[in-house]
Amino acid sequence: MQDSTKQLLDTIIEGIQEKKGQRIVVTDFSSIKDAICKYFVICQANSSTQIEAIAGSVSDFTRERLGEKAIGVSGLENSYWVAVDYGDIMVHILQPQARDFYDLEHLWADAKLTEIAEQP
Repeated sequence: MQDSTKQLLDTIIEGIQEKKGQRIVVTDFSSIKDAICKYFVICQANSSTQIEAIAGSVSDFTRERLGEKAIGVSGLENSYWVAVDYGDIMVHILQPQARDFYDLEHLWADAKLTEIAEQP
């Protein structure tokens, strides 16, 4: 993993943890040919308000610490599932029902999954 991608990944995770995002999983596509990106960062939140707070925190952390801005953000209009695109990394913030239904972390059997420990 390139240092800049690792820094971005770590910063995104910190932004999620800052707003108490739950069940954080990193899906590693870096060894999969023609994958849409290198990583998915998937987490859940218990309300649309928390989803918006997590998306804002990720944006603030990446901009202030790394000077990185998202390429695009989708889903803020209903905040049931928000996707934030950083090119090599896609961040998915979902309410529990959406996460269970779409099961993003298991769509690619050959992708490596890393669960991030919950913060106390």
